[in-house]
Order: sequence, then C-alpha cells, then structure tokens
Amino acid sequence: MATVEQDKSVETIAGAEILVEMLIRMKADFVFAYPGGASMPLHQALRAARDRIRTILPRHEQGGSFAAQGVARTTGRAGVCMATSGPGATNLVTGIADAKLDSVPMVAITGQVPQALIGTDAFQETPMVEVCRAITKHHYLITDIKDVARIVKEAFYIAETGRPGPVLIDIPKDVQLATLPRDEVDFDPPFKLPGYRPEIRKAAPEQISQVVAAIRRSKRPVLYVGGGCIQSEASDDLREFALRTGIPVAMTVMGLGAFPGEHEQSLHMLGMHGTAYANYAVEESDLLLAFGVRFDDRVTGKLEEFAKHGKIVHVDIDPSEIHKNKEAHIPINADLKEMLVALNKALTDSDIPDITEWRTKIAGWKKKYPLSYRDDGDNILQQWAIEELYNQTKDKDPYVAVGVGQHQMWAAQFYKFDKPRHWLSSSGLGTMGFGLPTAMGMQAAQPDSLCIDIDGDGSFQMNIQELATLTCEKLPVKILLLNNQHLGMVTQWEDRFMEGRRAHTYLGPADHPEALGDGDGSQPDDTYPNFVKIAEGYGVKSRRVRSKAEFPAALKEMLEHDGPYLLDVICVYQEHVLPMIPGGKSVKDMILE
Repeated sequence: MATVEQDKSVETIAGAEILVEMLIRMKADFVFAYPGGASMPLHQALRAARDRIRTILPRHEQGGSFAAQGVARTTGRAGVCMATSGPGATNLVTGIADAKLDSVPMVAITGQVPQALIGTDAFQETPMVEVCRAITKHHYLITDIKDVARIVKEAFYIAETGRPGPVLIDIPKDVQLATLPRDEVDFDPPFKLPGYRPEIRKAAPEQISQVVAAIRRSKRPVLYVGGGCIQSEASDDLREFALRTGIPVAMTVMGLGAFPGEHEQSLHMLGMHGTAYANYAVEESDLLLAFGVRFDDRVTGKLEEFAKHGKIVHVDIDPSEIHKNKEAHIPINADLKEMLVALNKALTDSDIPDITEWRTKIAGWKKKYPLSYRDDGDNILQQWAIEELYNQTKDKDPYVAVGVGQHQMWAAQFYKFDKPRHWLSSSGLGTMGFGLPTAMGMQAAQPDSLCIDIDGDGSFQMNIQELATLTCEKLPVKILLLNNQHLGMVTQWEDRFMEGRRAHTYLGPADHPEALGDGDGSQPDDTYPNFVKIAEGYGVKSRRVRSKAEFPAALKEMLEHDGPYLLDVICVYQEHVLPMIPGGKSVKDMILE
C-alpha cells in the first residue's frame, strides 16, 4: 500500500509558538511563568524566543501574578503571567481578583488539560473560565488553533482599554501542540468583539459648562482624586487644573502621586486612615469634584453622611460606577483626561473662585491635626522609620511597593509621592503578600531605578519564597521589613474594640504570653522567625536593627548595596494607625488619639 509523504518544505507553527509570537508583537517584555504538565509546550516556545521576551520564573504562581502587576502598575501596559492547569491556575486567582478591583491591565494565561479530557475530572483539571468569570474583565477558552492569534490580540486590547482589568486565556494542551502552516497564520487578525466598544468618551460641552458654573459659585471646593486619574494618564492635566484654581486635593490610596504630596494644596489621603484635615475638608465642602473614584467604603464610611453638604461632580470612564454608591449632582461618564483637557480649556480667569477663607481654614486644620507620632526613645517606631526612608530616598525617584496592613497605611501617610505610578498598593482587595512580588515585577520593568518594598512580617511571609527570584533573576529590590511580630492592623482593632484580647494575631510561638495579649509589651531578644538567616539562605544580603541610633546608617547601607537587601527592623507592636474612622462610621466618629 502506497503511503503519502508529508511535504516537509511547508514550514509549520504550533499553537504555543503562535501565542508566544503574539505576546512579543503585543510588546510584552516579560512573562512571569511557572511551568507544569499542561503548559510545557508554552514554556518550550518561550525558551526558543528567549532573546525576544524575558521569562522570569517566580517561586509561586501568586508571586508571578503580582509581579505582572508590578509591570502593569508602573508602565500602564498589560503585565503577563502564566501557569499550568489545576493548582497552578488556581494559584493565580488571588492576583487576578486583586487586578480586577484595582483596575490593573493584566493577561493571565493558563494551560488546560486536552479538550478530550475537559469535564472528566482529569488530573490537574479545573474549569478556569468558570472560576474566574466574576473576577476578570473578560475570559477565553481557546478551542481552535486558528483563534490563538486573534484571542491574544483581543486580550491585550480589552485589558488595556476603557477601564483596565485582567483578562484570562485558558489554552488546552492539544491546542498548544496543534500546528498550522506558518503562511496561514494572520499575526494581525481583525477583532471579533461586537459588544465591546471602548471609545474615548468625552464630556459634552454642556456638562463642562455645568462644572465650570459649579466651580465659579463654590466657596469650599475640594478635589477627591482616585486611581482613575492615574490610569487615564491625567495627572498632568489634574495638576494644571488644581494649581490654576487653587482647589485643595485629597487623594485615595489608589490616587497617591496624582498630585504632588508635598505641595501646600495637597490634603494627602482621605478616608478611614486619611488625614483629619482631608476628612474635615470633604465633610464641609460645598463642591466635591470626584475624579476617577468609586466612592469606596474605606473612603466614605457611612455613605449617607459622606459629603452630604455639597454638590458632587462625579467623572468616571465606567458608567456602572456613576450613582452606584453615591448620587452625583453632575454625573459625567467620560475619560478623565479628555474631560480635564476640556475643563482646563473652558475655564476663564473670571471662573476661578475666591477661596482664600477656605484655604485659611484648611491651613488651620493642618496645623491643629498634623500627621504625628510619639517619641519612644531609642525604640524604632514604624512611622519614624518610613519618614527616614523618605528623607534618604526622595531625591532618587524611587518606586515603592507595600504589603498590606499597618505598614501600608503608614507608608501612605508618611511617604510623599510627587509622580504617578511610583506607589504600588493592593488597595481594593487588600492582599497580604502583595509587596515583595510586586516589587520584583516593578524592578524588572524599571531596571535602572531604586525599587523598594515596605513590608510587615505577616504580609512578607505570604510570599517570602520570592527572595529566591530576586537572587536568581538579579533583581536588586530593597526590602524594609517593619517587624512587630503581630498582625498589626487586626491587633489594632483588638486593642480598640475587643479590650486587647489577642485571637491568633501574634506571629510567634503559641506558648508565649503575647499570644493572648498578656505580655509585658517588650520585644523578645530572639524574634521569630529569623529573617536574616532566611534571607541569607536565599542569597539575599540582610541585617537586623533594633535601635533608632543604628537605623539611619543601616538604611544607607541597604540603599547603597548593589543587589537585593533585606533590612529587618524590630518595631514596637503597640502603635496604632491614626487618624481612624471605624468601619461604617462618619467623620464625627474619627479617632485622633
């Protein structure tokens, strides 16, 4: 029987190779990928293209998802992470949810079992599209090699346009291994997105006129600025508007850096742990210019009491945010940058209100209620350590990532940011373990910049394994570890509302009296664990300090080291983040001491 020989002159390309080629064409410089059985063809394709795209191996898939955010949050372009099927894929879920809540563009790629096995409970099978349906902006299960190029192109477009967010691509192993003649692959295919039209929405001229009229009539205006200002690259336009009008600027934790933190018009952060003067200003404002915000509960507290005395202008690119939590008097569904450009153009000198009296009142609040902390002798207070870090690094144009907890809020309060995209915080989801891997990604994306992770000992241990990635990938991240041996933020709530009863918030051995809140308040000579030994085991230079006197020199040593460095700073655990508005309460319930 005669056999038909395959035409070996026809060059073929596999599905995995098409996907990697598309990543390159979408200008993805990095992919944070952890391999497994269902993603091995993808890794082979990445290996073959290693001179065109850098694959960084995290030591946990969650670390890879946050590292991808480190790229996205500093550049504005979609970060890319990859995992195998089953447990590898589910380990990405927290990072995907985090990106969704903070509107971070990300493309998450997961290997999937071959299509013939889907639905059979095959080894390492999970239905990732179903798992991620509610925490992605969009999601794909690729069933045909002919769709690979189009889907990757669409995924980046969806992730980066409109309100940014994460997109999932689940690709079965048989699609990765399937081949096509290379000349049949269109690497710039047309979209098939009939329901997605993220055109740049502009405010109507009459809406701009309404805003101008509201500004002209106001006596106590306040700008309330969020992450949307940074995502829309509108910070320069915001600065122009604020400086021209003299209107004070309060920022959410996502909005820090949208307006210079040290400028006299800055009210810094508002909300639960915002400054007293920011919260008082919003409370008494007669015009709240809410730009790129979503009236989150950590900002508003009791909704019906928030900014109830003034008119609200709400500008957001996502129509679902308008009126969602707080009714706006002038709702504008538009791209914030476009709106600010139009607003700046429309404003005349006669529209600028005289708010001298208002600014004088705010200056009085600033003087009466400054961010402050006590003097604790030679003990290191976290606020003081962050302030010293700021003083030693503010001229170095650093990028700062944080974990989640008290240290996160103190960093937001005491480290002042003058530029957008230099402050990286898990804000909406509040994910412990965010700091170290995110700093890893931002260092990869900003190789010539100083990249710092301000972390707490609880949050740090969630992804401590990424110390290995710092060493092996030569990423010189500097880690300021504020170590108080407790889950500080929960401990603070225990102190304030539960009579100091410790319920599993002490991170040392369970037989220590501190585990129940019965300690004498001092730190043990040997803190647990020994982070210096752990770091050195990973090949990361490390040092521990306990004394305020030795801290500045130790910090300088860390900053000047040419590789990754962990500075373990032993801090007191009795400190509270203040001011504080308890959840569901209003400015009237603000705790100041």
